[in-house]
Order: sequence, then C-alpha cells, then structure tokens
Amino acid sequence: MSGDVYVIGASMTPFGKRLDETVKTLTASAVAAALSDAGLQTRDIQSAWFSNTRQPMLEGQNTIRGQIALRAAGIEGIPIINVENACASGSTAAHQAMTAIRAGMVDIALVVGAEKMVYKDRPEKVAAAFAGGTDIHDRQSVLDYIVAMGGETPGPDRSLFMDLYAAQAKVHMERFGTTVEDFARVASNTHGHGQHNLNAQYHTPFTVAEVLADKPIVDPFTRAMCAPVSDGAAALVLCNEAAARRLGISRAIRLRSIALLSTQSRDKLDYENHIGRRAATAAYNEASIDPRDIDVVEVHDATAFSTVQQIENLGLCNPGEVGRRLRDGDFALGGRTPVNPSGGLLAKGHPVGATGVAQLYELVTQLRGEADARQVTGARIGVAENGGGFLGVEEGVTTVAVLERVTQ
Repeated sequence: MSGDVYVIGASMTPFGKRLDETVKTLTASAVAAALSDAGLQTRDIQSAWFSNTRQPMLEGQNTIRGQIALRAAGIEGIPIINVENACASGSTAAHQAMTAIRAGMVDIALVVGAEKMVYKDRPEKVAAAFAGGTDIHDRQSVLDYIVAMGGETPGPDRSLFMDLYAAQAKVHMERFGTTVEDFARVASNTHGHGQHNLNAQYHTPFTVAEVLADKPIVDPFTRAMCAPVSDGAAALVLCNEAAARRLGISRAIRLRSIALLSTQSRDKLDYENHIGRRAATAAYNEASIDPRDIDVVEVHDATAFSTVQQIENLGLCNPGEVGRRLRDGDFALGGRTPVNPSGGLLAKGHPVGATGVAQLYELVTQLRGEADARQVTGARIGVAENGGGFLGVEEGVTTVAVLERVTQ
C-alpha cells in the first residue's frame, strides 16, 4: 500500500543546557505538546518511534530507552521502536513511521527525539560519544583522511567531527575559492535567525567580524561556526490521509518524501556522488520537485562549512557560487531560499537524537505560517537535510525530507 502521510502535531522543547531536566521529563514535555497540537490523547497513538543516541554512553540506560521514556509520558502497551542512527536518528525515526503508515500498518504514529547531553561531571564521556560515530576499529583511517585533506591532528578539547569538517572545509576553499569570510557569513546569518527562535539555545546575533574574532576551535573555524552540545526533545504526530481529514486537515502538512541513504565508496573529491547529493536526488524524485520549487530549508549545520556543503548538495547553487549568493543575501531570511531560519544547529542547538525531529518541526511551523519573526513568507515546500556519523569519506547516514503545505 501507499498514500499520503501528514504531520498533524508537532512540538519541541527549548534546547540548551537543561541541567534540571532528564530524558523522561524532556520526552513528556514534547509528547504532551505534540498531542495537544494534534488534538489527540495518548490512547490515539497506535505506534511510536523513539530516537536517542547518548543515553547508553552517558547514563548507562540501554535497550528499552523509548519504552521507559514514553511510559513516563503516558504511552505504553503499543509497539515502541527504539531508533539510533547517528545524528540522523530523529529523521530516521520519522522515515520509519512514514513507511509504516504507507504500508497500512498504522493510521496514527508518534515520533519522538530526546537527548540529554549536558552533565557537569562527565564532559569526557560526551567527547568520547562523538568519537564513537566513526569506525572505532579503524580509527587510523579517519586520522589519515584528516591529514590527507590538509587538516590538523585532532585535539582532546573538541569533537573529532570538528577536525573532519575543518579538513573538508580546507579542501573546499582550495578547490572552489570559498573563504573563511563565507563561513563567517553563514554563521552570522544563522545566529541572526536564531535570535527570533524562543526555543533556540542561543539568541545572540553576530556580525561577520564578530564571528571571525570569536574563540578559535580548529582552523578555519571559530566557536560561533560550530554547533554546541545540548539537551532537548521534539515530537511529531504522523497519520494517513483518512485520519488527517477526520481530525482536520487545515493545519496538516504533507510529508512528501524522506530519502534515507548510507555511505558508499567513492573518491574523496567526487562530490557528484556525495551522500547528501544522492539523498537529495532521491527525495526530489519521489516528491516530484526540483530545487527551484523549494521555499525554505533546514540543513544539518554541525559547522558553518556544513551549510555551504549542503546548499550545494541540495542543488541550491553550484560549487563555487556560495560566497556570492551569501553576499547577495539569497540564503538569509528575506532572500531567495532561506536556510536554517530556526537558527540551525549553530544557534538552536544539537541534542543529537532530537535534531532531525526538530528540523521537521521547524518546517511544519514554517509551512503553517506560524514562525512569527522568522517566518518565510509564502512558504509552500520545505526541505530538511540531516546527516551523521562518518565512514570512508563522508557521513555514514543522510536523510533528505520534503514537506508541503496542503492546498485546500
């Protein structure tokens, strides 16, 4: 079977350093708000997908994370599926729920992403958790890749992924003329958007000069160009068309496609076959759109370079054009195709298991016309890119989702 899938409820908690919160309390808040948004009760949910990546490493809670967290939110006795797929766990959970609805297995499904990453007493565990997103049995190949791309030897004071992205950024600068000022302009735009998002971790705007003058992390990145660790949760209620019409389709957002791909072997400079580009092509083909149709975009900006790379992968511009397009304001609010109006990971925050769900929440909010000061005027089609892990020469997993405002 197949058919349209809709988002009828969406929520996210404030992201940030939530020292008094737990995975249970964050989950309960997000679930209650999403159900309220959909006009549903816990008894209406037929199946749930729960995204979390850090609880086993930071708390020792394994195997039944979703059952535990959702029971505290009043949901039990139904199929609950735990999803862990690197930083793309949240969007993977949405992909799996969408697939189940299309298959006719359920009419109404819940997708939750929740993460607790900030602890005063275990910063070393947080850093180690990120290193686990690579092949721990072949760490040398990761280090060799970083050096081959012109990067620095990874330091103990930062996530290994910052070194990976920095090395890739240097090659991009050399091949396409991208500059550190371009990365700073990305960060300035993104933090500027974040000041309008009440749920964002940071609300401080930066000028390009202030981004460049911020604390160095790893060349060419400063702190304002890198995503922070965060606590937070987000939730979605998905349903089939019959349920959407029964519940009131006026605020429902159609989930046109979610492409989910894993890495494949390629040359490190073969950008045409980058996982992000392949996922975008698959998502666009399924949704019958092309980049010219897109009104608003959320990308997985673990760093400012990630934004540049994904703008290219999504077909929003050709390699080498990003700098000019940034200077023209094309990817800022009020521009041709605003990118990360939520504030992205840089400002909104990055609670890993919740990130992909929160991206979809932002698109739902935009397509409903409910984003207030960060609203993209007239947005009809939104795209989210969510990737994570590292294997070979690229992310281990990437999703690209296409959402559409329902036309009455």
